[in-house]
Amino acid sequence: MDQQTAPFRTDPDPAIRVFVLDDHELVRRGLQELLESEGFVVVGMSGSAEEATRRIPALRPDVAVLDARLPDGTGIEVCRDVRSIDPTLNCLILTSYDDEQALRGAVLAGAAGYVLKEIGGTDLLGALRRAARGESLFDAGLKARIVQGLTEPKKPDPRVASLTPQERRVLDLVGEGLTNRQIGEQMLLAEKTVKNYVSSMLAKLGFERRTQAAVYMAHGPEPDSR
Repeated sequence: MDQQTAPFRTDPDPAIRVFVLDDHELVRRGLQELLESEGFVVVGMSGSAEEATRRIPALRPDVAVLDARLPDGTGIEVCRDVRSIDPTLNCLILTSYDDEQALRGAVLAGAAGYVLKEIGGTDLLGALRRAARGESLFDAGLKARIVQGLTEPKKPDPRVASLTPQERRVLDLVGEGLTNRQIGEQMLLAEKTVKNYVSSMLAKLGFERRTQAAVYMAHGPEPDSR
């Protein structure tokens, strides 16, 4: 009887190697227990952003789970820093807070995903497997809108365009935290004249207090503000 050829067999997928960054030891140990019970290999753990930034590129895990908020930094900063060293590193941001600004930061840092700590164990494992394969957990449309928002020029605020050159200069100096007297010294104007410019400027911007103008200059207008 002719010897039959043995069926072709593929080796099982190698265990996914994970690095865990979280400043709470119980969380680190809990994640380690969950991951190792499911066949993952935890190659390193840390509670420090600085230490993780140093160790992750050397260990080269398939995916790094990074706590968003740490005593000495953020997981987003760690993600950005390690990927600047090795762009093939995959990072998953894990956080307790649903924060739109942090979401934007995670996308721009090159993270594979951003998940809340309340995520179920099965969903977390699935997210880790996808991240380890180099997949993005972010909606493609969301990523495009965030990146496009950085490249598109900001539309000028028509309220600012309505200011006279003197009022615009006053607004700039209010944004720098100067008092009316200090503004007058800079612009060679009487303090009473500066006060009139401030009042006119605030009225055109729709503000009641100069502190609102200072915040505006620091952060820009609120979305859909009029």
